[in-house]
Amino acid sequence: MKNIVVLVSGGGTNLQALIDSQARGEINGGKISCVISSKEGAYALERAEKANIPTVVIPRKKYSDNKTYSEAILAELDRQKADLVVLAGFMIILDECVTKAYPYRIINVHPALIPSFCGEGFYGLKVHEKALEYGVKVSGATIHFVNEKADAGAIILQGTVNVENDDTPEVLQRRIMENVEWKLLPKAVSLFCEDRIFIKDGKAYVSGK
Repeated sequence: MKNIVVLVSGGGTNLQALIDSQARGEINGGKISCVISSKEGAYALERAEKANIPTVVIPRKKYSDNKTYSEAILAELDRQKADLVVLAGFMIILDECVTKAYPYRIINVHPALIPSFCGEGFYGLKVHEKALEYGVKVSGATIHFVNEKADAGAIILQGTVNVENDDTPEVLQRRIMENVEWKLLPKAVSLFCEDRIFIKDGKAYVSGK
């Protein structure tokens, strides 16, 4: 049984999707063993506690720079014996000391179809604002591995939704979360725990489809 450690910063809607999927028996071969938050008082911590999942708070504000903060996160991941790290609304780009220690073992969800509307500065509603500004007809979310560059790791799964003429960033964000993020993130986590994701030439493939 693989240990899944989830990193959060805010409300934890994607964490809740993982918790609900786990409760339904949809995550095979792994369990959420710990939730780590970058903020005290994040609602995601309450979600974890309600599900009897241990929590740890490592406040970003207590560290002078990203490197020392990332080292603290890495030390905690090692303590937790993490097999898989899931970034679920975690608002900090971790230093390469973490990504190099956990290659192809950190998964992130990005609310757009990479390589569109991604990279540094593209997060939260900003992603959807840019998509609508550009006039795309479909958008969606990408589940990908995390490497040293923002949103540049191997893509595991992608899903789409239609963009409607009267969409606001908030409406589009909600549609993508409900129809793509909350479904594909637990699926990708289960695939990882079942050892069904393999890497070839830097790309991720799913076996046994």
